[in-house]
Amino acid sequence: MKTTALLILMALPAILIAQSVLPSGNLESLYMLPDSKSRSVSPENLTGEKGKGGMATLENGSAAYNARELGQGWKVNPYVVIKPGETFTMADIAGPGIIKHIWMTPAGDYRLSIFRIYWDDEEQPSVESPVGDFFCTAWGWDNEPQINSLAVCVNPKNGFNCYWPMPFRKRCRITMQNMSAERLVVYYQVDYSETKVPGDAAYFHARFNRTNPVAFKEDYTILDGVIGKGQYVGTFIAHGANSPWWWGEGEVKFFIDGDTKFPTICGTGEEDYFNGSYCYEERETPDTAIDYTDFSSPYTGFYHINTGHKDNQRRFGEYRWHLTDPIRFDKDLKVTIQCIGWQSEGRYLPLTDDMASVAYWYQTEPHSPFQPLPSKEKLMIVPPGKVVH
Repeated sequence: MKTTALLILMALPAILIAQSVLPSGNLESLYMLPDSKSRSVSPENLTGEKGKGGMATLENGSAAYNARELGQGWKVNPYVVIKPGETFTMADIAGPGIIKHIWMTPAGDYRLSIFRIYWDDEEQPSVESPVGDFFCTAWGWDNEPQINSLAVCVNPKNGFNCYWPMPFRKRCRITMQNMSAERLVVYYQVDYSETKVPGDAAYFHARFNRTNPVAFKEDYTILDGVIGKGQYVGTFIAHGANSPWWWGEGEVKFFIDGDTKFPTICGTGEEDYFNGSYCYEERETPDTAIDYTDFSSPYTGFYHINTGHKDNQRRFGEYRWHLTDPIRFDKDLKVTIQCIGWQSEGRYLPLTDDMASVAYWYQTEPHSPFQPLPSKEKLMIVPPGKVVH
C-alpha cells in the first residue's frame, strides 16, 4: 500500500505534490486540517511573527503622513522605499516551510528591479530575475498585461501574483535590488506555511536570460547549465521583433540528460509551444498596424504590446506552464528556441530579434551557480516607438 501511494505521488507535478502534502487551494481538500501554521511577511510585519502585524508607529512608518490623524494600527507602514543602488531584504524566514503565494506592486523600472530568492543559507540565489519578467510583465510601466493563470496572475494595474509552491527546510531569504537611478516603491506580501517538508521535495528555481539581438542563425538559450535531478515547469518569453513581418516559427528544444546535437523533445514552432496557432491570428489593421489575438488561460497565454505603427519594434509576451506535463531530467537540462520568421517563396528567415526569458523549474540542491545577469545597459528596454535593428 505504501509503495503504491509513493508511486502516485512521484507521478504528479511538483505543484500537486506540494498541495497533497499541505492541502490548500484545492476545493476537494479544504475540509482537511493539516498540521501547519499560516504566516505572512509584509512591510506591516517584516518578521512574520505571530501577533506582530500592524505595529508600526508614526515615528517610523512609510505612510506616517497619511496615517497622522489615526496612528498605530491604521496602515502606517504598508510599503517600503528602496533607494537607487540598494538591495532590500523583503523576507527572511526560518524553516521548515512552504511559500504559498507572493503578491507585490512595484512602482519603478521593472527590468532594473532584480528579484532574488535564496534557500537554506545558500550564497547564490535559486531565483534571480527582473521582477517584471518573473511575473510575465517584461515591457515596463503602462504595458502591463492581464494574466489569469494558475501559476502567475497579473491584475490591473500591476498586481503581481505568483502561486508557485516553494518549500524550504532551513531558511528562505527574499530580496529586491534597485538598479535604477530612481527610488523604488514596493507594496508586497509573502504568504507561507510553517510546516514539515518531505525529504524528497525539490526546490523552486527561476532564471532570467536576454540576448539582444540574437546572433544570425544561432539558437537563443532559455536555460543551460542545470545539473542535478528535477523537473522543468514553465517558460516566459518576452520577444521583441526587429523585422516587420511574422517572427514566431522557431522550435523550442529540450536537451535532456546528455543530449548533444539533437534534443529529446522538439516542438514545431514558437506559437505552437505556447499553444497558439497560425501566427496568433496576425492581421493588418486599417491603419496599417499589425494586430494579434491575445489570450490568457490557466496553462498558457500570449499578449501583444501595440506600439501603433507597422514598422515599430513589436513586443510580445508568452507563457507556458508545464503543470500537467513537467519535463523531467535526472542529470542535466538545456532549453533553447530558434529565432525564425518567413521570407519570399515559402522560405524560413533567420531573425536577429530581442529575446528575453525566464525559465522555471524544481531541482535538488545544490544547483550550479547562475551566470551573471546582463549589465544594466543590456537589461534596459528601448522606449516604445524606437526601433532597434
